[in-house]
Amino acid sequence: MKKKAAIVGAGVMGSAMTWPLSDNGYEVSLIGTHLDGEIIQSCKDSGFHPRLHRHLPDQVTPYFIEEIETALNGADFIVSGVSSAGARWIGQTIGPIIKPESKVITITKGLELNDNGELIILPEVIRGEFPLEIRDGVSISAVGGPCIAGELAGRRQSCVYFGCREIETARFFADIFRTDYYHIFITNDIVGLEIAVALKNAYALGVGLANGLLKKQNGPDRAGAYMHNMGAALFAQACIEIKIVLECMQANSDFAFSLPGAGDLFVTSQAGRSVTLGRLLGEGKSYTQALEELAGKTLESAMVIKKMGQAIPMMEKNGMINSDDLPFMRLIVNLILHENPLEIQFDHFFSDVII
Repeated sequence: MKKKAAIVGAGVMGSAMTWPLSDNGYEVSLIGTHLDGEIIQSCKDSGFHPRLHRHLPDQVTPYFIEEIETALNGADFIVSGVSSAGARWIGQTIGPIIKPESKVITITKGLELNDNGELIILPEVIRGEFPLEIRDGVSISAVGGPCIAGELAGRRQSCVYFGCREIETARFFADIFRTDYYHIFITNDIVGLEIAVALKNAYALGVGLANGLLKKQNGPDRAGAYMHNMGAALFAQACIEIKIVLECMQANSDFAFSLPGAGDLFVTSQAGRSVTLGRLLGEGKSYTQALEELAGKTLESAMVIKKMGQAIPMMEKNGMINSDDLPFMRLIVNLILHENPLEIQFDHFFSDVII
């Protein structure tokens, strides 16, 4: 019997997941969203993915979104490869098609708020869009950790976590995807996993401020002094604040200093949209001006920051944090939500470290 997988979302990360699946003997349906038409057309015409700059494995069959029912037919499981903005969309799209016992694993990263203003993870947002009759039967897992799509597609060594409340389901997916280059660890703390990897996008923007401030001062000085010290301090404070939020959510705070937190933050701080947005803000541009420069790019970091801007007052009200907790997050919230001038008060950092 053929092994078959379906991935919804033909962006770089969703498409990169076709490599370990293909290497493990799966036939893969790669289904583009309504935004992926040009990608899918290229893949159909020549097998070439224009954003990954690679030909897809031979076992991959591309489909337009209009062909989704055909593409999902016979799939052993579904991978959600959409951006955080598409979390509700994918729930609404696959919900009427899938069976109650279906298994879904998502690479989508982000945070939402429930009706009480409390943080919730995107797997629960997706679940909430399923029809009531299948909602409790579908198992949803998540992927988190430092993994650049192009490196995964290039079979470079990568280490990530797969999480699910049902640990056997996390193990099921890990056994399917694991290769000699894609190393997978499992956890039943899907909340902690998702919180850490979502927050890292926000804090990567913050780490990028150092690059912008350096450029604003015309780069390194005559003696070759950069601002690596500043970037390192911002990175360290970010990890501390991820730990605080994880503790507030009664999740595994060790994730702050492991693959989902520090590891993923390191990768995201190297390059990409989040750190680029931070650089532009560090140069002195307002969020509105930075948006104009980055027109057309999905800024998941800004989405997470906006949600945290709404969540922090509720966390204070509920006694989860104090008014002086999370100074770094408050700084980037003010940059994004209120477009305040950049002012980093380093003396407010590391106040929770006991000496």
